[in-house]
Amino acid sequence: MSTRRPVKLNTVYLGLILFVVAQILILLVAPRIDPFLEENNIDIPTQPPAPISWWPGEVTLPDGQVIDVPAHSALGPIVIYVLVAAAVLGLTLSKIPLRALKILLRLLFALLFSWGAFIATVFYVPLPLAVTIAVAFGTFWFLIPLVWLHNLALILAVSSLGAVFGRFITPWTAMAIILALAIYDFLAVRFRYMLWMADRLSQINALPALIIPRNYSEWNFNLKKRAKIVEVNPAAREYSILGGGDIAFPCLLTASVYFAQGLKPAVIIAVFGLLGLVSVYAIQARFLKGKPMPALPPIAAFTLVGLLII
Repeated sequence: MSTRRPVKLNTVYLGLILFVVAQILILLVAPRIDPFLEENNIDIPTQPPAPISWWPGEVTLPDGQVIDVPAHSALGPIVIYVLVAAAVLGLTLSKIPLRALKILLRLLFALLFSWGAFIATVFYVPLPLAVTIAVAFGTFWFLIPLVWLHNLALILAVSSLGAVFGRFITPWTAMAIILALAIYDFLAVRFRYMLWMADRLSQINALPALIIPRNYSEWNFNLKKRAKIVEVNPAAREYSILGGGDIAFPCLLTASVYFAQGLKPAVIIAVFGLLGLVSVYAIQARFLKGKPMPALPPIAAFTLVGLLII
């Protein structure tokens, strides 16, 4: 009798492929937003003309024009919101037992995943079908969070978020957000805060990250049955983890560039974001021997070069 050995997968290639898939979804969803809004007579503010809007309120442009910048288009409130949300989540995870948070956080994730599936499909299929698909995604993930479904739902969610909010902020504001969060990402990984938080969230099956198994068979594994997802030691690691923010914020920049300058510049930014992720894996393999590292700083550096070029 022979024993079949598990098929090993290269998690680096898979991580890059998933990043590309998210960027492709951005370029498929973003072009449909404005026609959809026009067809349904929905009036939503577009990007402000100022390159970077630091704070909401009236802004005077160099030509003397005075514009009103809402909070969702200004850099300051967005960065503060993200940092406060991360701090509150960390405080909550440290003070409240995980069993008390499990249902609440999983419900929030299910709603987010449903919303992402809805945005990704509503521009291409009738509204009732889009709603059905969205409800099915969220419900299925909540009940049976298979690895492949978790990754698909997360990609749909982050690409939908990027496509929608990329319409409201300028490319340079999006770039400033990425740079600010790259500093946070570096410090959070350096002081192990990010690893601690990821480990806690993985224990309640609410990890906002792509989970890439080393074995092919693990793609259909139920995350509820996996006790350990986040592993610092490379030799004992069964999964590679790519943070949702490492995909979401480059998607945000790609969408913002699309709405400001069109498809070709957006594709260029997407390519530079991919090169940034390639450099992350290269640095991790060459210098860190597979140990965890922050992905946003290299991605920010490459996308900044791409933004300067376009």
